Amino acid sequence: MDVEQGKVFEVVCPCCRSVIWVDGTTGGIVKSERAAKKKESLDELLIKEKQKKDGFATKFEATADLEKKKRELAQEKFARAFGNVDEDGPEAKTKTED
Repeated sequence: MDVEQGKVFEVVCPCCRSVIWVDGTTGGIVKSERAAKKKESLDELLIKEKQKKDGFATKFEATADLEKKKRELAQEKFARAFGNVDEDGPEAKTKTED
């Protein structure tokens, strides 16, 4: 390759650290290399999985609490609305119908 003469450019991907060499005149890819993946130990993987599991449990509890609050609020609104109907009684319907 003519890296010394400046005809081939080396480009490193900022995300995955893969390297490609691009021909400056044609714009074609001359060569590409994938970055070596970091090998993780079993302990690191187990820690990540435990954190992930704990996160799911926390989210589930928060969702359950939110649903409980929604249900209580709906029951409270229903009770208030039902109470207003009972207080008005049948006279309210006849007055509005006249």
